[in-house]
Amino acid sequence: MQTFHYRLYPTKSQMKNLNRTLELCRWTYNQTLALRKNAWETEQKNINYYDSKKMIPIWKQDKPELKTVHSQVLQDVIKRVDIAFQAFFRRIKTGETPGYPRFKGYGRYDSITYTQSGIELNDNILSISKIGDVKIKLHRPIEGNIKRLNIRRSITRKWYVSILTDNDSHNLLEYSDNSVGIDVGLTTFAALSDGTFIENPRFYAKEQKNLAKVQRKHSKQEKGTPERKKALKVLQRVHERIYNKREDFTQKLSKTFVDNYGIICFEDLTITKMVKDPIYAKGIMDAAWNKLVTYTSYKAENAGRKVILVNPYNTSQMCSRCGTIVQKDTSVRVHNCTFCGLSIDRDLNASFNILRLGVQSLRKTDRCPSLQ
Repeated sequence: MQTFHYRLYPTKSQMKNLNRTLELCRWTYNQTLALRKNAWETEQKNINYYDSKKMIPIWKQDKPELKTVHSQVLQDVIKRVDIAFQAFFRRIKTGETPGYPRFKGYGRYDSITYTQSGIELNDNILSISKIGDVKIKLHRPIEGNIKRLNIRRSITRKWYVSILTDNDSHNLLEYSDNSVGIDVGLTTFAALSDGTFIENPRFYAKEQKNLAKVQRKHSKQEKGTPERKKALKVLQRVHERIYNKREDFTQKLSKTFVDNYGIICFEDLTITKMVKDPIYAKGIMDAAWNKLVTYTSYKAENAGRKVILVNPYNTSQMCSRCGTIVQKDTSVRVHNCTFCGLSIDRDLNASFNILRLGVQSLRKTDRCPSLQ
C-alpha cells in the first residue's frame, strides 16, 4: 500500500460544501460518542461499531442535512469513534491512565474519508461524491489502484488529499554495498559513520522570537473580534511554515540516505520517554528524529534497501575500537578512551557502534561484501 499526497483547489461553493460536511461529521462523531457513553453509564451496555452504524438512518430522519454526506463518510466517522475506544481500553489493559475519548468542539474535525466509492480521478480533476469536481495539483503520477481517499483541511484552511493505492511495483535502485551508522543528536542533527556531520537546522528555535511576537499580538486582541481572527491567521501561518520546513528537510535527507547507502542503521530510540526530560524536550521535538527514521524506512523498502534499528544501550559510552565502556556526561563532546587511546567526536564514535551492531544483526549472506 502506498499513499500519495496532493493539494486541492476547491471553488468557494465547494469549500462551503466541504466545511459543511466536516461539521456534519463532527456532529455524527459527538452523537456516536454520546450514544456509547450514555449506554454504559445508564445500562452498563457496551455499544460496538455495528450497533452505532445502525443509528445512521435514524439520525438522517431527525437531521435531514446528513443526507448531503456520502454514506461511507459517515460510516468512517463511527469507525473513528470505535478506534478511539479500542485505544482507550488497550491503554487501560497495559496499566496506563488514558483520558476518556472526548467530544469534538466547533472547527475541531478536519478530515473526511471515502473508503470504497464516491471518488473518481480524471487528469487534474477529482470527482468527489456530494462535493463536485475539484481541481487537484498532480505533481506526481499516481501508481496503482485507488483504494481509499482522505480529504484534510489544514490549520491555514488549505485543502489536501491523501490517496491510498495498492501498488505492487517497486522503484528498485542499483545495488550498493555502502553501509552507514547514523547517530542523531541535538548539537549536530546527525553524525554518519563515514565522517559526515549534518548540522541541526533548529527550525522551531529560529522562529521562536517571531512566534512569540505574533502570539503576544494575538493574545492582546479581544476575543470574538475580527482583529483577533486576523492575528490568529498570522500565528497559524508561522506554525505551518515551521512544519513545512521540517517536513521538507526530513524528506530530502531520508531520500539522500536511501540513494547513497545499501544498509542504513539507526538507534531504536523511545522518543515518548525522552521528551519527558524538560531540558531536552523542546529540542528533541524540533529535531523530529522519529519522522526521519519513518521516512527513511518506507523509502528504503520501496528501493530495495535495508534499514536496521539497533539497541541504543551504551552506544555513546562504548569505545568503537576496543569496546571499553567510557562513562561520560552529555556535556562531554569528545570520546577519550583510557584503554586504547582513541580520541574522536562522541557522536562519530556512537555512529561506528551503531553500524557495527546493525551489521552484526544481519545474516552473513545479507551483509555488504566490504563488511563480511
